[in-house]
Amino acid sequence: MTGDTLTLRPAEPSDTDDLDRLFGQSYPVLLKPDYPPSVLVTAVPLISKAQPALIASGTFFVVCDGPEIVGAGGWTMQAPGGKPGARGIGHIRHVVTDHRRTRQGIGRRLMDHIVLHAHACGMTQLHCQSTRTAVPFYEAMGFVAQGEIDIPLRPGIDFPAVFMVRILV
Repeated sequence: MTGDTLTLRPAEPSDTDDLDRLFGQSYPVLLKPDYPPSVLVTAVPLISKAQPALIASGTFFVVCDGPEIVGAGGWTMQAPGGKPGARGIGHIRHVVTDHRRTRQGIGRRLMDHIVLHAHACGMTQLHCQSTRTAVPFYEAMGFVAQGEIDIPLRPGIDFPAVFMVRILV
């Protein structure tokens, strides 16, 4: 990892196009080994768009190498899909590393920051709807798989995932 050039900062609305590009280019490559083409062709266009409310939350971050965003992710108190959250439970949201930059410590640096930030904000546990691909990464970050889930993206389109939990206290 080229640690001297990496910076981590809160995402800004002006990052939206770069985030769309990061998600749109990286998800198809990263998820291909673990999902059939039928899932990728329907789900990737729906999950590869930056969410303005998430970017504006103050709890969504980007890792930059110079001007280029090479990683992104964050957490919210509100559960994915707009569901209300529960006191002390944070939800990991939209974490990705540029597919050309995996295994360089970018994801670990990002998740370390997310965990510390969530804990400092009073979260005692983090929940995550992990892709199948990211389960080993989240396990290495202290999360424990709770079981397979299907995330409804649109009527008739579900995305297979794994529900994971990390206790912070």
